[in-house]
Amino acid sequence: MLVTVAALPKRTIDISRQLLLEMKQMRDIRHDNLNQFIGACVGPPNVCIVMQYCSRGSLQDILENDDVKLDLVFIASLLSDIVKGMEYLHNSDIRSHGNLKSSNCLVDSRWVLKITDYGLPLLRSRSKKSTIETNWRDLLWVAPEILRIPSRPPKGTHKGDVYSFSIILQEFHTRDGPYSANYMEPKAIIEKVRKSEFPPYRPIVANLIDGAEELRDLMKQCWAEDPDLRPDFTEIKKTVRRIVDKSGMKKNIFDNMVNMMEIYADNLENLVAQRTDQLVDEKRKTDALLESILPRPVAEQLKKGKAVEAESFNEVTIYFSDIVGFTSLSAESTPMQVVTFLNDLYTIFDDIIQEYDVYKVETIGDAYMVASGLPIRNGRRHAGEIAKMALHLVDAVSHNFIVRHKPEYKLQLRVGCHTGPVVAGVVGNTMARYCLFGDTVNTASRMESNGEPLRIHISQQTKDVLDELGTFVVKSRGKVHLKGKGTVETFWLVSTVDKNESWHTRALPTIEPAPLMNLFGTPHSSPQFPRVNSIKRSIRARTHGRSNGPSQS
Repeated sequence: MLVTVAALPKRTIDISRQLLLEMKQMRDIRHDNLNQFIGACVGPPNVCIVMQYCSRGSLQDILENDDVKLDLVFIASLLSDIVKGMEYLHNSDIRSHGNLKSSNCLVDSRWVLKITDYGLPLLRSRSKKSTIETNWRDLLWVAPEILRIPSRPPKGTHKGDVYSFSIILQEFHTRDGPYSANYMEPKAIIEKVRKSEFPPYRPIVANLIDGAEELRDLMKQCWAEDPDLRPDFTEIKKTVRRIVDKSGMKKNIFDNMVNMMEIYADNLENLVAQRTDQLVDEKRKTDALLESILPRPVAEQLKKGKAVEAESFNEVTIYFSDIVGFTSLSAESTPMQVVTFLNDLYTIFDDIIQEYDVYKVETIGDAYMVASGLPIRNGRRHAGEIAKMALHLVDAVSHNFIVRHKPEYKLQLRVGCHTGPVVAGVVGNTMARYCLFGDTVNTASRMESNGEPLRIHISQQTKDVLDELGTFVVKSRGKVHLKGKGTVETFWLVSTVDKNESWHTRALPTIEPAPLMNLFGTPHSSPQFPRVNSIKRSIRARTHGRSNGPSQS
């Protein structure tokens, strides 16, 4: 048998004749709507009261849980249980409750409401240091005439219990705690209720239970300032019975219990379906987030709980780009403008790369890194995919992109590409990243840093693969000194002859080749780059940023 143990704020208990009489009264109480008293422990240090356990918790928990749908049948049944229990209690030797509130109304597994925390005033009496001010929230159910008494009577009064019932009715209407719509602290509320104001200060009830106008009238009668104007529970029972008849609740106790269980089962089924849909939706969002951070094959491995080992790739092509003059532009802009500008730019980039068999590795500031040929190998198509993507990105930046806070500013992208072997793997546990390692990464970075604005700088290895594909126009740049590599021949990727690319007919801006001595750091005048006199277009955040035709120069 499951029981509830309520600890008492007492160190010792004196077993007096009066206490024994109170316990006998509790043992004699037998009613379906009163929680059964099992016994009490009076020996230190475990002074407590043991009552029957109710699995569905308190009425307060149910009313404040939006997942539990309460129709008029449900409400009428619960109210009927409270009224029947209180009527029996008022006619018993215990006489009154004194602490009736929604948290002291428990609901068992069959949806039968049982009132608890009644009787045993000697055991429940507060210590001498406790006063009426101990817990202001607990006093929200207490009648004003009792609040005005310096020492609150432990057993309460009949009319005081009726007032407490009216506050529970308010909780049914609002599906929230007492005075929830008054927006005041409990202490301030108690002070206003305690005063004899006109009209009396009572809870604000904006929402009423559908089809239960009688409950509103009953609530107002029960919280009348004059106790003599409040109905007793016998009269309340008649009103509730009329509401029960209107609700269609079964007369037979067993039929009503079955009906309540069916209503709850239907509600539970709907709730499970909603929670399942939410779970599926959250899983989809989690998977999408994980796959935006890590490649899909790697993410699938991690979701299965498998370790992701580093993997070698014999040949991939890596793309690096940055923005020429980004430091100066940042110095002339606010941090928020820089963030907005980069978000606009990378939104276009992210949309464009979706068209190609590439994987975005990372962005750091103005640097954008993309690879092809990993994590899923694609033969030797990787160089062609990166080349088409690079041409598309440079075209979008040079013809379509406008910096919001500097519309006249001409953004210039510098691109470098290299082909070679790499090792890829997931690094770290917190904020894990899919990283590429090897000299190929360093060389691709050097190609970008030694490139020129609005030009795509490629290595000999990348050119060799593109030559095999035969659909790209490549021009020799000549000898270039790369840090750690010495002097090597590099190339400019000029265009593609693939007619399927809608932007391929528009040539990149013509750049005069820089003198070789500049590549070794010898000062010389900067080459002049002609502006592209194209029609400025608004940033289209979620489109591919293409133009409809070649610019007119």
